[in-house]
Amino acid sequence: MSEPKTRRRGRRAAAPSDDGSARIALTVNGEPRTVTFAGYKSLLEVLREDLALTGTKHGCELGECGACAVLLDGRPVLSCLVLGVECGGAEVTTVEGLADGPELSALQAAFADKGAAQCGYCTPGILVTAKALLDRKARPSRAEIAEALSGNLCRCTGYLQIFEAVEAAARTGARTHGRTGAAR
Repeated sequence: MSEPKTRRRGRRAAAPSDDGSARIALTVNGEPRTVTFAGYKSLLEVLREDLALTGTKHGCELGECGACAVLLDGRPVLSCLVLGVECGGAEVTTVEGLADGPELSALQAAFADKGAAQCGYCTPGILVTAKALLDRKARPSRAEIAEALSGNLCRCTGYLQIFEAVEAAARTGARTHGRTGAAR
């Protein structure tokens, strides 16, 4: 999983106000949003506490488990390590942004079909990381899948079903791995 860059083209960090709050405009799961939050919060906390998007999970909060992975401008990042104030103007995709209404994305359906989610705690981070891989490379090898998901820890499945689900989604060839940022 790549390290987030503090400054990217089109993004601007918000300066906290006198009361310590920050206000940013960003796009979350394809929808423009403006949010005010305590300036010290991580992107993970902003998503869960201020935008009520609880699919992204608190894990280790040290950047070691991948449970909090989201896409930031199309790249997987660990949202526990990104400050919310750094995300002004950014495009964020969470697990909630993968489905198109009640329809699961091809990737989510493959995870369900292959039994790739056991307890489900790590699944949101794995799904968005796999989506980024499939958006970048339509037919990744097993080794490329393993490398892309190497920052996502799962204690339940042993990874075989996860790898098989990503391969199954890749075989669909439709690139319908989520509504935000992928061709439909």
